[in-house]
Amino acid sequence: MNKSNFAFGKWNYILLAVGVVAIILGFVLMMGPSSSETHFEPDIFSFRRIKIAPTICFFGFVFVIFAIMYKGKQKDSESKKENENK
Repeated sequence: MNKSNFAFGKWNYILLAVGVVAIILGFVLMMGPSSSETHFEPDIFSFRRIKIAPTICFFGFVFVIFAIMYKGKQKDSESKKENENK
């Protein structure tokens, strides 16, 4: 089976893994103690949980979209073969 038949290349999978790690990191940063009926936890409004973590998740999702859309540079020989086959 020819590698050109695959939808993603090696770099796509690497970039996709980086994006997924960023998303997981963002969700981990959102975790923390929760408030209950008897005890209010002011940490739920911390800068880390309100601003930083959602921003990291957002950029992670954008990076995953980029990883899916990324098309690597083709070598000259590969592009010549494709043009000859058309």
